[in-house]
Amino acid sequence: MNARGVVFVHSSPTAVCPHVEWAMSGVLGTKVSLQWSPQGVVPGQMRAECTWTGPVGSGGALAGALRAWPMLRFEVTEEATPGVDGERYCHVPTLGLWHGRMSANGDTVIPEDQLRSLLAETPAGQVPGRIHDLLGTAWDDALEPYRSAGDGAPVTWLHQVG
Repeated sequence: MNARGVVFVHSSPTAVCPHVEWAMSGVLGTKVSLQWSPQGVVPGQMRAECTWTGPVGSGGALAGALRAWPMLRFEVTEEATPGVDGERYCHVPTLGLWHGRMSANGDTVIPEDQLRSLLAETPAGQVPGRIHDLLGTAWDDALEPYRSAGDGAPVTWLHQVG
């Protein structure tokens, strides 16, 4: 079964850009050539985004491949497919990698067992902070300026072949 999603590389040093393309090519099994544009929030950094199609689980594989460069800021989404939740991965150098499940409409889904565990093990005063951790709030806050800087940027469409 195939899935599809989007990769947003919000900031990458210019020298790392070809490595990002090679890593994505290795995961998707097809040559990836992104349209890089300057990232206005961080002079000297580049940004790119693309859609992808590949086997279910490719979103996690893409995030794992991109994680090899800890200076990158990126997001990878994988849309839900029949019987499989969608996923979103966010990486910020100062925070590391965050992963969340996504509903069909793009909401972050926190499974019942995680919420029950949180309520059982977390002091009441710390529950709101832990919920924000599960929702990836710090990652969203850190990435928002980079997202806005990409408005109107070109998008590359990628499709797995074979």
